[in-house]
Amino acid sequence: MKYKSLALLLFSASSSLLCLGQTNSAAVVEDFKTTPTTQQEQKFPQVNSEGRVRVSISAPQALKVQLDIGGKKYDLVKDEKGVWTGESAPQDEGFHYYQLNIDGASVPDPGSLYYYGASRWGSGIEIPAKDQDFYALKNVPHGQLRETQYFSKTSNSTRRVYIYTPPGYEKDGKKYPVLYLQHGMGENETGWGNQGRTAVIMDNLIAEGKSLPFIIVMENSSNQGAPRAARPAGAPTPGAPTGAPAVQPTGAPMGAPPAGMRSMGAGQFERVLFDDLIPFVESNFRVIPDQAHRAMAGLSMGGMQTHSIVVANPDKFSYVGMFSSGTFEPKEIKDIDTFKKKVKVVFMSFGGREKGSVNIGPAAEEWNKVGIKGVSYISPETAHEWQSWRRSLHEFAPLLFR
Repeated sequence: MKYKSLALLLFSASSSLLCLGQTNSAAVVEDFKTTPTTQQEQKFPQVNSEGRVRVSISAPQALKVQLDIGGKKYDLVKDEKGVWTGESAPQDEGFHYYQLNIDGASVPDPGSLYYYGASRWGSGIEIPAKDQDFYALKNVPHGQLRETQYFSKTSNSTRRVYIYTPPGYEKDGKKYPVLYLQHGMGENETGWGNQGRTAVIMDNLIAEGKSLPFIIVMENSSNQGAPRAARPAGAPTPGAPTGAPAVQPTGAPMGAPPAGMRSMGAGQFERVLFDDLIPFVESNFRVIPDQAHRAMAGLSMGGMQTHSIVVANPDKFSYVGMFSSGTFEPKEIKDIDTFKKKVKVVFMSFGGREKGSVNIGPAAEEWNKVGIKGVSYISPETAHEWQSWRRSLHEFAPLLFR
């Protein structure tokens, strides 16, 4: 009887596990579709209505293949033809970097478009968002996202810059205000145009009458150089604004950037900005060349650079935006009476899942108390990622140059 009882117990446990496995399998909704970030004529990667990412790659000789996304790795399963397939847990809405890991080697997914982030060109995936309409391509007048080059005396090099010009710029002969918009660490000048959907966001805002038209300049404020001294994990960046997060590759699950990649730093980028970039823009584009019509903003590292540059040069920009970059308070300005005559808006934002989000509301109120419009924005249910920053730009742009 004891043996029979034990056998029944084992059978019952096995049946439960089998049922559990079937339940988990059934729990995955099989409505996977390719996304705008899937290469043309490729069947993978795909996303389902739950936000799960499914990938597939042929690697017959591989022993182990994983999907690395959102800070977690998911094992793929190999079929009889040597094709590995599998999916992640549901991901947050918006854009995410990811990679495949094949027998310990991290590589891009050959089925996805490539984006520069986490200090390398790699794969990205778009998880459909409930509010994606504001960055959806629509039948409205479109501006141009231009790639151009200029020579920088500061860096003694020819540098690439992306410049958004609003609809009608080629024909109307008008002069426009300018926003200088910076990326995060581990990214470059392509980030806001590609991952950030900047041109589409602006086209839609202008078409809806929610934003005035203006030019946006996107440069690279990171630099290849000698390896920097190691900084303990989680340590704040020297000179970072109050409540700023440690700088890391934005939206990347891989951790710190590799040795040899470093931030240019606010000091050097400041010289590039004032000695080379702004003069180039004001000489080659129809812009209004004064403080009242000049804004600066950035995400993560770019917001920290914005903060440092504005504090050191209070006469250069009238609108300031910091996205996931800590807080900025009036006490940091030496001559607040002069500052408030020139600066119109200080905007701070965070993703709702970022720790710094609790600080920006009180900081914004401090600006309002001294007579400068302080605005805080918290992106619902997002972290240190592009959906937070797309939404931040969408909230910030309508405030500019009014």
